[in-house]
Amino acid sequence: MVARGLVEEIAAALAAQGLIPRGGFRFAGDEAAPTGASGGAAISVLLVGQAGVAPWSHFQHWLERQHLPIVNPLDTWSREVIGTVAKNFGARAVSPSDRPYLPFQQWAMRAEGLKPSPLGILMHPKYGLWHAYRAALLFEDEIALPVADAAIHLCDACVEKPCLKSCPVDAYSGQGFAHEACLDHVRGPHGSPCRIGGCLDRNACPYGTSYRYPPEAQAFHMAAFAKL
Repeated sequence: MVARGLVEEIAAALAAQGLIPRGGFRFAGDEAAPTGASGGAAISVLLVGQAGVAPWSHFQHWLERQHLPIVNPLDTWSREVIGTVAKNFGARAVSPSDRPYLPFQQWAMRAEGLKPSPLGILMHPKYGLWHAYRAALLFEDEIALPVADAAIHLCDACVEKPCLKSCPVDAYSGQGFAHEACLDHVRGPHGSPCRIGGCLDRNACPYGTSYRYPPEAQAFHMAAFAKL
């Protein structure tokens, strides 16, 4: 039985926290699907995330009300607010940071038809690199899901690739991500621009700039990445 209108109701609930549905799909019958809320195999998955910085003020207001330090506050906030939505709609919420890890990037590519940028972040035709996936809602029923259009991969038309030319230590290249070089630079005496304003390579991307995170949000994410 297909539940119609459910995604629209979930979208309205998520909007109160600046979050949005990010597409979904149904698991094939021969897939090893994760479990849903009651322990049975999930049939449908709906991704949840953000476009631009819409959740930032909601997260900040929540963080101000916490009386004790939280190690991973954004993950904690995401689990709390999305978990409530999941419970209200009979789903199980899972997070990209849950162990064992679930294939969130593969799910996202499948749900929205996106491809990775040279930085590894999925390139969105509207949001550019300024979006994120915060959770997935797993349903043990078949739900009506939006059909993903074939997304234009903007990186294919980008000849200059400024995202590969702005990092002082060339952290991104055809050989992959130089994790240690990036960390050493961000933590070092010359890493202030990255610490204050975020990844220079990511900021150099010409697409989706109206959705770019503000410096304070980028500094928060960089501090979490580099454990500053």
